[in-house]
Amino acid sequence: MHPSFFASTFASQRRTVMAAALVSLATMLGGCASMSAPKTVADTIAATPSLSTLNSLVTAAGLADTLKGPGPFTVFAPSNDAFKDVPAKTMDALAKNPAMLKDVLTFHVLPVKAMAADVKNSKAKTVNGADVELSKAGDIVTVENAAVTQADIVATNGVIHIIDTVLIPPAKK
Repeated sequence: MHPSFFASTFASQRRTVMAAALVSLATMLGGCASMSAPKTVADTIAATPSLSTLNSLVTAAGLADTLKGPGPFTVFAPSNDAFKDVPAKTMDALAKNPAMLKDVLTFHVLPVKAMAADVKNSKAKTVNGADVELSKAGDIVTVENAAVTQADIVATNGVIHIIDTVLIPPAKK
C-alpha cells in the first residue's frame, strides 16, 4: 500500500473523531443552556417553598422590585414555620397596614452581603434604619432572638439566611 493511503485514511479517521467530539461538546453545552439562570434575592425567595409566606408578604409590601435591584442585600428570611408562630392578630394588623409590613420586612434586610462566615458579634444597621444584634458561636449564627437554620443561600445580588423567628423592629420614636 502506498504511504499516502495511510495518511489519507488517518486524516479521515481523525476528522470523524473530531466531529464526534464536537457533537458531544455541543450536546453538553446545550444542556447547560437549560440550567436555571442566576437569580436575585427576590427570585430566590420566590423559588424557595419554605419561604412562600415571606414571598407573599414581600410582594404585598411592594418590595419585590427592590430585592431584584443591584443590592447587595443580606436577607434574614423567616421560614413559613416562623410565620406560624406570629399571633394571628399581628398578621392581620400587618396585612391592613402596608407601611408597618414594610417596616417589619426591611428590619430583616441588611444593605450588604454578609455570608455566615463574615458574621461577628456586633450590631448591624438594617434597611429600615434600626440595628439588629448579630451573634456567632462556632457555626451557629443568630440575629436578635432568631437562629439561622439555613445559611448562605447565594443570589446574584446578595445572600439569604433562613431564620426560625420573625423579627419585630423596635418602636420608632
